[in-house]
Amino acid sequence: MDLKTATQEIKNGAARPVYVLYGKDRFRMQGFVDFLSSTLLSEDERSLGIVKADTAETPIEEIVLEAETLPFFASRKLLLVRDQTLLAAGKDGKVTHQTDELFRYLKDPVDTSTIVFIVQADKLDERRKLVKQLKERDALLLFQELEGKDLYRWIGKRAKDQQRTFQEDAAELLVLRTGSNLHRVAQEVDKLCLYAGEGGTIGKQEVELLTASSTEEDVFALVDAIATLQSGKALTMYRELLLRREEPIKIAALLARQFRILLQIKELDSQRFSPQQMAGQLGLHPYVVKLSLEKAGRFDTKTLAGLLSKLADLDFKMKTGQIDKVLGLELFLIALGGQRPA
Repeated sequence: MDLKTATQEIKNGAARPVYVLYGKDRFRMQGFVDFLSSTLLSEDERSLGIVKADTAETPIEEIVLEAETLPFFASRKLLLVRDQTLLAAGKDGKVTHQTDELFRYLKDPVDTSTIVFIVQADKLDERRKLVKQLKERDALLLFQELEGKDLYRWIGKRAKDQQRTFQEDAAELLVLRTGSNLHRVAQEVDKLCLYAGEGGTIGKQEVELLTASSTEEDVFALVDAIATLQSGKALTMYRELLLRREEPIKIAALLARQFRILLQIKELDSQRFSPQQMAGQLGLHPYVVKLSLEKAGRFDTKTLAGLLSKLADLDFKMKTGQIDKVLGLELFLIALGGQRPA
């Protein structure tokens, strides 16, 4: 079962007797639970209609008994069952479960009860008979982490729900800065929406202003300063990284990574790979590839290979104490000021 189908069925009043939620995206998983709660039960009913259990402490037969008991002072009963032992892969619990009771219940479930297994694992143990039977009933709902266009659309929809417009290039930058963890992304989107105001538009400028850049992004900007022969700017950015207590060896490693990416992108570009293909081939975010393509044109292959060689030599000297770490990287950046990338 997919999330869209499940959501539409519930809206149409056809909630299934059992759902199994699992996957990496716990934020959307909780969102589905909240949607179920608000759709199936009125606000006044929720205190009595929602029953919570944990398979680490409660045998499944007791949960089934609860499901078979008619609800009191509520139109139906929603059983939220946290699970790490019954359905999850590689988990063993201390509680013994009589899973046959759940098999029996699923043959003739109570119309007024819905059991929701909230599995705290990225995958299920599909060797287990219970998982196989629930899969046959099409009760499994996988919540994978959103990425790429799907994630940008999710950001746009969250902003739209708040009467704001989120531009795609701004969404790309936000994901580059925050990663794909939806809980963190949602917090940043809500903050940006608050800043933009009702009917406002959120672009790259707002994201740059209100969200913190990552070390990798700052090193990316450092590469850009090197590429445009702005040695003074490069040194200023380097010192800002030092003030944030970033290690020179780490900065040098990230610089080497960025130059290596530029070299790989130049090679793939010469083979007529599309940006999307490059992202898949290199395991990079599409927005990183987009920015890297712009920067790669400012260097020739020989210059990039030379920079990587010099950084490898500098890395060895810093790690063996042959040169002071802070000074060594600073001298490297100063020396680049007299070079022309392409």
